[in-house]
Amino acid sequence: MLKLTSPDFVTTTWSGGKTTQLAIAPDGASYAEREFLWRISSATVELEASDFTLLPDYDRLITTLQGEIDLSHDDAAWLHLRPYEVHRFDGGAATRSRGRCTDFNLMLRKQAVDGSMDASILHSGSKLIASGRRTPEGRSYAAILVFCASGSILVQNGSEEIALRGGEAVLEREPEAMHLHAAGETGTAIVCKIWYL
Repeated sequence: MLKLTSPDFVTTTWSGGKTTQLAIAPDGASYAEREFLWRISSATVELEASDFTLLPDYDRLITTLQGEIDLSHDDAAWLHLRPYEVHRFDGGAATRSRGRCTDFNLMLRKQAVDGSMDASILHSGSKLIASGRRTPEGRSYAAILVFCASGSILVQNGSEEIALRGGEAVLEREPEAMHLHAAGETGTAIVCKIWYL
């Protein structure tokens, strides 16, 4: 497992705030040139209203870590997104947002990879099985990233064990049997799973 902390992240500024890239594949791929298979990032939205970048070749999953936002795709009805609620949408849709927040994103190249994103609050003594070696359909995982959104959590993969504090992550490309534990009283984990199609 590869532990990721703030010095490993890449932060850039956009018109409405800052975006922090936690991981991208393949290694060294460019988000700006749209040559990546998948990307995990977090962004601050500092404008009351903003438009998402069009990404027609990608599916997107989003949640908020702090704050709540409203989203509308292609001028459809607005939907309300609260912290740790995950919403999936087509990156090619014209998406508008209202509200300030810190969000968390998973982007997936269409027809190449698929994935999921789930948030879980772990209380003292609780355990979460994050994954085995393969998806329930038998596909191999391309990667699994566990992000500690708050508190502290312990990530176990086979005989390996890594402790995470808020804002830190673990990236694993060959999961065995990943388990998550609260390292203190509580911890909030966001688990992103990516697999090849």
